[in-house]
This record gives sequence, structure tokens and C-alpha cells, in this order.
Amino acid sequence: MLVLTRKIMESVVIGDDIEVFILEIKGDRVRLGIKAPREVSVHRREIYEEITRANVEAASATPEATREMDRLLGERHLPGGG
Repeated sequence: MLVLTRKIMESVVIGDDIEVFILEIKGDRVRLGIKAPREVSVHRREIYEEITRANVEAASATPEATREMDRLLGERHLPGGG
């Protein structure tokens, strides 16, 4: 892990196109600004872990669950099916 010391409104550049700014420091909290291309996902760690867990669950669906999901999605596309 790289450890840096920065002051408010100073930044760190990651790669060629991601920049992280220190916007505010209050007590034990640091407010960051992140400038990154739209195609780069930026998440808080807890959200990232939740997304990863949901993706693993979706990828490990049983064949029966997959068929049921297909059936439910198919019903949604029927005229008058809601």
C-alpha cells in the first residue's frame, strides 16, 4: 500500500485519468472528490462488496431458479401481463 500525506485541495493521480482530491477533513472523516472517466466504476467499499456478493449469487443460480426467472420475465412481456 502506498501511503501519502496530502492537504485540503491537493490531489493524487491514479493512472492517466483518475484524480482523487482531498476536499475536507473533519475529525476522523475525510471528504474526497474523485474525477474519473464515466466508464470507471467508483464505489464505497461496502457497496462494492454488496455488488460483488449479489453478482456471485446471481451467477450461482440453480437451473430451476434460472428457468423460473425466464418464466417470470416471459410473463412480463405478454400483452396484458403487467
